[in-house]
Amino acid sequence: MYVSSALTTRRQGPKARQGIMVLHSVHDLDPTEGTVRLYRFENSPVVLVPKPSNDPNDPLFWSRGKKRVAFLSVCSFAFLTNFGIGGLTPAFYLLSLEFGKTQAETGALLLWPVLTLGAFNFFWVPIANYWGKRPVLFFACGLLCACSMWGAVAETFESLLSSLIVAAFAGSSTEALGASMANDLYFLHERGSVMSTYMTFLSGGNTIGPLICGFIVSKYSWRWHKWLTFILAVPNFLAVAFLVPETTYVRYSLKPVDSDSGTSRGPTPRLVSRSNAEKGFGFGNAQGARSHLGDTDESDAGVNLPKKCWAEEIGLWPVVSRDTPLWRLFIRPFPLWLYPCVIFAFLAYAISLEMTVAVNILNPFVFQAPPYNWSPMVNGLINIPGLIGNLFGSVLGGWAVDKFCDWKTRRNNGVYEPENRLWLCIVPLIISGSGCLVFGYGVEKAMGWVSLFFGYGMISVALTAVPTITIAYVSDCLLPLNSDALMLVNGKKQHESLLVE
Repeated sequence: MYVSSALTTRRQGPKARQGIMVLHSVHDLDPTEGTVRLYRFENSPVVLVPKPSNDPNDPLFWSRGKKRVAFLSVCSFAFLTNFGIGGLTPAFYLLSLEFGKTQAETGALLLWPVLTLGAFNFFWVPIANYWGKRPVLFFACGLLCACSMWGAVAETFESLLSSLIVAAFAGSSTEALGASMANDLYFLHERGSVMSTYMTFLSGGNTIGPLICGFIVSKYSWRWHKWLTFILAVPNFLAVAFLVPETTYVRYSLKPVDSDSGTSRGPTPRLVSRSNAEKGFGFGNAQGARSHLGDTDESDAGVNLPKKCWAEEIGLWPVVSRDTPLWRLFIRPFPLWLYPCVIFAFLAYAISLEMTVAVNILNPFVFQAPPYNWSPMVNGLINIPGLIGNLFGSVLGGWAVDKFCDWKTRRNNGVYEPENRLWLCIVPLIISGSGCLVFGYGVEKAMGWVSLFFGYGMISVALTAVPTITIAYVSDCLLPLNSDALMLVNGKKQHESLLVE
C-alpha cells in the first residue's frame, strides 16, 4: 500500500483483533529519514535512491526525451500561472485609474490569487493522491486556458479579480505536484538540479511576465497580456493532454520497522555506476538501465510486466492505489506540522516570497508616480535584475548545493544527510537581506533607479535559492510522503507571506 501521510493507521497484531487502529510515525515507515549511503567507498559508483524496479513502466526508466517533455510541460504550466497573475503588476497603476480603485484595492489583484495558490494545495494534492496527478493536471491546464480568456474580456474590476482567483485555483495544482513529479522522475543525487529548474520556471513567471506586460501595456492594452497568456497556455494544455503520462508509481510497499528484529522491511538501494545511471535512469533509455541493475531482489525475480502503449499512458483515469478513503487523504497530512523540517521550510519559503511580493505590489506606485513618472514599459524593466537574481539563486540552490552535498557526503564516508543542503541557505540570507535594506532605503529617500534595481535583484536571489534548498530538503527527509509535505509547505507559506503583508 502506498502511504502518503505522516501518521497512518494499520490493523495488525493483538490490537487489530481488538479493533484498535495503530498509529505509525514517519520513522516507522522509512527508518532512514533521508540519511542514506550514496558511496560505498571513495570514488565508488553512486547508489541509486530510490531503488529502481524491473517494471518497464517505472518513470525512472523513461527515456531522456520523455522525462524532459513531461517535466518541462508541468514547469511551463507553473510558469504560465504566475505569468498570467503576477505579470499584470506593471498595469496596476493604470488599472487603478481605469476602474477607480485605490492602491490597496488594486493590490487585491495579486494578494487574493497568491492566497488562493497556497490554500487550494490542500484540495488538489489529496485528489491527485487518490485519482492520480495526470487527471488533475489535465483539468487544471484546461481551466487556466479558460480563465486567461475570461480575464482578457473582463469588463469590470470584480470580473478581472474573479478570473485571476479561478486561474490561481487551477495553478495551485502545480505548487506541490510539480516538485512531487520531480521526485517521481529523478534520483536523489539529481534532485537539487531538477528542483532548481522547477523553481526557475515558477519564479520566472513573476519576473518575465511583468517585463513583457510593461511593453504590451504601453503599446496596446493590459488585455493583450491576458490574450498572450491564453495563446501560450493552449499548446501547453495540448502537451499535458498528449505527452504527460501518470508519474505516480507504487515503487514498494512501505512497512513499519519489525518490532522483533528492529530492521526495516523497506527497500534497499542498488549499486549502479553514475555513468550507467545517467544513461539508463536519470537521462537515458530503459534497456541500458536494466542491463546494469546488478542483482535483483527476490521480489523482482521472474517479473515480466508488459509495457503500456501510448494510448494507455495518456488515459485520464490511471490505475492508482486507492486503499485509503478520499476523506482520510484530506486530513492525514496535517500531523506533518509536528516535523521541524516542514516548519523550517514553509517559514523560509514564506519570507523569500513575501519580499518579492512586496516589491511587485509597491514598484508601480513608486516608478509610475512622481518623481520618476515612468511608463509601464520602462517600469517593467525592473524585472531584468529580478530575473538575473532568480537565475543566480537557481544555480546556487541547485547545482552549487548538489556539488556541496556531494563533497560533504564523500567526507562523511559516503553517507548522505539531508541537512547538508541547509548550509548554503546562509548565502541568500545575506544577499537578500541586504537587498531589502537597499531597496527600502532607496524608496524612502527617492534615490536613483540604479539602487532600487540593484536592491530588487538581490532580493530575487532568495525567491529561487531558498525554496529550491528547502523543498529538496523536505523531499529527502520525507520522501514517501513528499506530496503531502510539500502541500503543507506551499499552502502555509502563502498564508504566512500574506499575513506579513
